[in-house]
Amino acid sequence: MTTFFTEAAALIIEVVFGLYILAVLLRFLFQLVRADFYNPISQFLVALTNPLLKPLRRVIPGMYGIDVASLVLLIALKGLEVFLIFSLGGYALEPLPVIIAAVVDLLRLTINIFFYAILLRVILSWFMPYGMHHNPAGDLLVSLTEPLMRPARRLIPPVGGLDLSPIVVLVVLQLLQLALAHLLR
Repeated sequence: MTTFFTEAAALIIEVVFGLYILAVLLRFLFQLVRADFYNPISQFLVALTNPLLKPLRRVIPGMYGIDVASLVLLIALKGLEVFLIFSLGGYALEPLPVIIAAVVDLLRLTINIFFYAILLRVILSWFMPYGMHHNPAGDLLVSLTEPLMRPARRLIPPVGGLDLSPIVVLVVLQLLQLALAHLLR
């Protein structure tokens, strides 16, 4: 039987860890797509995540242009979140299932980030078709989504001036979510 305080503690853990994990994951993704480092939003993410990432980078080097320290921090934070939430419920967990749950949750979060970023980019393009590059958030949105949109545009060129490639990418992202859900059954 869960009490109010157990559920409240679980909510606080999910929110605090979730926001910080989102910040680290966005920083990792922005580095991966080579988004503008000097963008104010990027600088905010760097300032927010540096206290935990800097010490890790001294121990864990990057490989092939991938920030391995960020990945280790993401898995550690998500694993700690999963462990704390299950501990509140009175469950004892082995390390391997916690790590697997952390990786799966991070994959889901990454797919959701791309899904909502593309959706937001499409919606914003209706209101500012040529102005997306004139603000920091728009620049990062384009940088983040373009690696997924470019191959889809090659597959489906614009029809009558309409870019249908976001539909293809959104469907593929949903298929990935579905495949991930079926793998865990």
